[in-house]
Amino acid sequence: MLDVSPATKIDTVLLKLGNALEAGDIDAAVNLFQADCYWRDLVTFTWNLKTLEGREQIRDMLTSQLSAIKPSGFVQDVKEQASEGNGVTEGWFEFETGAARGYGHIRLKDGLIWTLLTTMSELKGHEEPKGIRRPMGAEHGHGRNRTTWKEKRETEAAELGYSEQPYVVIIGGGQGGIALGARLRQLGVPTIIIEKNERPGDSWRKRYKSLCLHDPVWYDHLPYIPFPENWPVFTPKDKVGDWLEMYTRVMELNYWGSTTCKSAQYDEATGEWTVVVDRAGKEVVLRPKQLVLATGMSGKANVPKFTGQDIFKGEQQHSSQHPGPDAYAGKKVVVIGSNNSAHDICAALWEAGADVTMLQRSSTHIVKSDSLMEIGLGDLYSERAVANGMTTRKADLIFASLPYRIMHEFQVPIYDRIREQDADFYAALEKAGFMLDFGDDESGLFMKYLRRGSGYYIDVGACDLVIDGSIKLKSGVDVSHLTENAVVLKDGTELPADLVVYATGYGSMNGWAADLISREVADKVGKCWGLGSETTKDPGPWEGEQRNMWKPTRQDALWFHGGNLHQSRHYSQYLSLQLKARQAGLKTPVYGLQKPHHLS
Repeated sequence: MLDVSPATKIDTVLLKLGNALEAGDIDAAVNLFQADCYWRDLVTFTWNLKTLEGREQIRDMLTSQLSAIKPSGFVQDVKEQASEGNGVTEGWFEFETGAARGYGHIRLKDGLIWTLLTTMSELKGHEEPKGIRRPMGAEHGHGRNRTTWKEKRETEAAELGYSEQPYVVIIGGGQGGIALGARLRQLGVPTIIIEKNERPGDSWRKRYKSLCLHDPVWYDHLPYIPFPENWPVFTPKDKVGDWLEMYTRVMELNYWGSTTCKSAQYDEATGEWTVVVDRAGKEVVLRPKQLVLATGMSGKANVPKFTGQDIFKGEQQHSSQHPGPDAYAGKKVVVIGSNNSAHDICAALWEAGADVTMLQRSSTHIVKSDSLMEIGLGDLYSERAVANGMTTRKADLIFASLPYRIMHEFQVPIYDRIREQDADFYAALEKAGFMLDFGDDESGLFMKYLRRGSGYYIDVGACDLVIDGSIKLKSGVDVSHLTENAVVLKDGTELPADLVVYATGYGSMNGWAADLISREVADKVGKCWGLGSETTKDPGPWEGEQRNMWKPTRQDALWFHGGNLHQSRHYSQYLSLQLKARQAGLKTPVYGLQKPHHLS
């Protein structure tokens, strides 16, 4: 009997799936899936970010959407070789809907679909001006009173927001707002980015001076312009800032620095926002159709309340306001927290000659940077991956193809290997009194990040200082109160302090909606971030996607965009296409709009 190749298996299923969907035969389509199956759709079928789990959820979505979406043309991508291993056959495919072109990934078990990823690549008739559609730039020929590129840009910058209104206003000009602004620019959507800092990149420049990206360069590219091949693996904060400033200028973004958003109000009757901003001391009223809060996962500081904070005579600052260690040589510093910022700040203070104590109130996941790069990221985001033909787009889609419900099953073996490889390191940390964890289900860093956005440190050296006692550690106890010159713990320990740094993380992004719009709207939307996994700081019910991120919310025309550089790059594509579709007047029937849960 002849062996059937992986490509043939993929072709066979794609042909059946395409025929069933084009014929409107929902039963035939559903029967191509395993009983234990997952379909993750990024905009194409649901006009949402939605994962369907099991045949009945798939049936319900197709019953609702199929006649309006009109999918067709399911064909294997011949440029990507199908593969097979451990009983799973994988492949890539292209397809179309009535409104868009799409790209997807498929996994088969026993000839049936186990996981399916469908993503929107572009809207028909609204393609980005690239490749053969790229603009000419120069206007050859002659004529009186012609305007140059520079004059056109100056006119646009002078008129947008005044005589001409933007279709989209993005509040927040960090990497998220900039990446989305670049996508919208290429789609021809008039957009203004509002940023309180003076210059693009200042949100990085103004952080503590030792800050570097803990993610490697291959993971952090922005859309359209990848970092150069000689870019450092871990980018220092000021270099990130300079790149963002350059990128903003080169991508011709309408970026309003030194601008603060004072209020935003939506008129249901007109379908329009009234956004009042202070631009360099002058009030400007903007009237966009769509409002995006790109204020960041690390935007709204979470500062705990302790008795005695009002009488403490030293300095107190949240980690986001910490200027760096230079002024604290010889001073006593207590850093409350034990995640990324806490470790970075403690290490820098020790290097500057401060007497620094880390207060660890709950356990923390630690992974060494080298181990994370080698075992956790190496197959997708590394020089090794690039040498093996991996592109950023393909890596992003492979990661996106794993449904959140089962992603931990892929992560647990990775962190089992890391824990075994670095056993001596972890033993030394625990001997020093550090409370370690690998997540509620031992699935490590990525799942902690996706579920709660906190609770971990990627070790770039600070752990050695904890192990040898250079950074003093007090763990397993909380703060009782502050006195004039000390932090007093609940076990009675007094930690003398000239400075207290609250490395205590950030609140949910819908807190910005409460500040800028209203508490009513914030509660209508519900919490941002988290999957509903019923793990620590990620209460249920299960959502299966990041709550309220990059997709329609319960408040019309209000969107949230944020996350790390990888997520800003990847998900800005799908958010920009959703916004462009609305600007173009396309029908966008949203399936499975998220219910609000957990108000903050």
